[in-house]
Amino acid sequence: MIAIVIGSTGLVGGEIIKSLLARADIEKVISFVRRPTEQRRLPGLEKLEEHVEDFDKIESWKSLIKGDVLFSALGTTRSQAGSKEEQYKVDYQYQWDIARIAKENGVHSYVLISSVGADAESPFFYLQMKGELEKDIGILGFKKIRILRPAALKGQRKKPRLGESMGTRILDLALPLVPKALRSQIRPVEATLVADVAVRSAFKEHLGTLVYDSSDIWLD
Repeated sequence: MIAIVIGSTGLVGGEIIKSLLARADIEKVISFVRRPTEQRRLPGLEKLEEHVEDFDKIESWKSLIKGDVLFSALGTTRSQAGSKEEQYKVDYQYQWDIARIAKENGVHSYVLISSVGADAESPFFYLQMKGELEKDIGILGFKKIRILRPAALKGQRKKPRLGESMGTRILDLALPLVPKALRSQIRPVEATLVADVAVRSAFKEHLGTLVYDSSDIWLD
């Protein structure tokens, strides 16, 4: 199997790369990035094919987007992007464009790292954007779609997000006060676990769409 990954410089995307390279049933991992990644000593690194591309000019390299499964883990914050418009470009437009091209090029499976609370009807910009992407991916016709909606992520980012790290600490402290039925939905989750579930979900035989809410990620 040939796996394609976008967002591999991010927290979950980087863990997806590690997980894929370690699998004997993965022949090649093709990663598209906007900036070169650091050299890493990982088992299976010889299977990694990295392309540094301009995501604003996807049409010029669309012929490279070929394989069996696409893992989409792109994401940024408004402060990092600089504006809502630039965040939307990364979190929605780039992912939608690459998914569309992947389907046109014969990719049959798609795995999306979304967010807890994603809802196209949400009054909150971020959650609405994530929900719109989930909805629009569904019309492309992939044989298999896997959508993961993790709660706040835990892990070591190359560029720390202060708000995220503070939020996860607060949630960890507050969990004992939350009803047990809700804990697994809001409990911060390690990026390694999200990546592991994402990769394993791609190998499930079930056709159509499977949605993993945060509680499902903990239980999978």
